[in-house]
Amino acid sequence: MIHVFATITAQPGQREAVLALFNANRPAVLAEAGCISYEAVVDVPEFGGFQTPLGADTFAVVERWESAEALKAHAAAPHMAEYAGKTRSLLASRVINVLHAY
Repeated sequence: MIHVFATITAQPGQREAVLALFNANRPAVLAEAGCISYEAVVDVPEFGGFQTPLGADTFAVVERWESAEALKAHAAAPHMAEYAGKTRSLLASRVINVLHAY
């Protein structure tokens, strides 16, 4: 199984717009062969203590895929190219970590 943690930072004030586009694209991703889970997550407000907040303009995407091949097919999917085109100008940065169990 492949795990993906993507940290997405929107341009100031644009996180909700990016999340709306993410949520519109999500059903197509979940329908892909090999997709186990695909969700956007944001900070729990004022959790305190050990939390390191992502911040008001940032969210994370937590994904699980059956295989590296399924993830590669996802990255090449037409709906992902369309999503990238719609969000490109709204993003400040994107960090993607592809991981497997150790």
